[in-house]
Amino acid sequence: MTNERFKKTEFAVWIGIACNLALAVMKGAVGYISGSKALLADALHTASEAASAFAGLTKSIAAKSSSDKDHPYGSVKAESITAIVVSVLLLLVGIEVFISSARAIYIGIDSPPEKIAFIAIVISIITKEAIFQYKSRWSKPFSSQAPITHSWERRSEIYSSIAALVGTGGSIWGHYLGNKYMYYLDPIAGVVIAVLIFIMGYRILKNAILKKMTPVHHSEDPIELLRTVQMIKGVIAVDDLRARERGHYVIIDVKISVNPRISVLEGHDVAKIVKQTLMKRFIHISDVYIQVQPYDPGYPYKNNVGPEYDDHSSLLH
Repeated sequence: MTNERFKKTEFAVWIGIACNLALAVMKGAVGYISGSKALLADALHTASEAASAFAGLTKSIAAKSSSDKDHPYGSVKAESITAIVVSVLLLLVGIEVFISSARAIYIGIDSPPEKIAFIAIVISIITKEAIFQYKSRWSKPFSSQAPITHSWERRSEIYSSIAALVGTGGSIWGHYLGNKYMYYLDPIAGVVIAVLIFIMGYRILKNAILKKMTPVHHSEDPIELLRTVQMIKGVIAVDDLRARERGHYVIIDVKISVNPRISVLEGHDVAKIVKQTLMKRFIHISDVYIQVQPYDPGYPYKNNVGPEYDDHSSLLH
């Protein structure tokens, strides 16, 4: 993946983060003024989306940093700490929102939220859909995965917005119908959104703790990756090929065997071709780290034959 592609995708993520933070502030202020528990909870959910996106972005930036090129595993610890801090904050926020909404239900609701709360939710839904479409447009050329935000996070956004819309709208509508029991729809929606926030924090924490190198699970068949490397001139065998997710991208670690009789420079050239080929063909791959080792030296390579073959290429293929 070129630096230009990464910068464009990074810019799209920053736009999403900034817009989500602006929406969170707007909904939080309106929710406080209007007395809507659902809108306050939705504001915190939107803020949690921004925090989750920021945690993913730090991984992507670390994956592209120059220091990480020399120490490919050096930033894993820092990334895990960032993800754990974000997840713990989300868990605490989810618990707090749940307790606040549940307390409102227990104490009782005397009046519905102001109409402005419903208007703010509608504006939020329209804006978030526009953000999603914008990020989708940027991500499609760069990755075979779902757009920058994961599918579960997308569903969580929809569920949160629907819950806030139904809760606040139903509570306001109950005022016109003279049904005070419908006032409880607003804090009930707050409870639902609190659960969504808690689940998001749990998922991030789980991924941060259990994250490790795993086989490639993208839409491209892992066998296709192996075949691509095996077909490269100079590669005798692919001993290992694994992938690490870093933010929205993937880093490949591959171990190849080459002719033990070739020079160090020739082995380096083979590794360079492997890296360039993988990154060009699979554009979601941001970097490739290659370990080159000699194949079985017992095989009759160049130096095992007569001097009349000395002018032949020392590469296997």
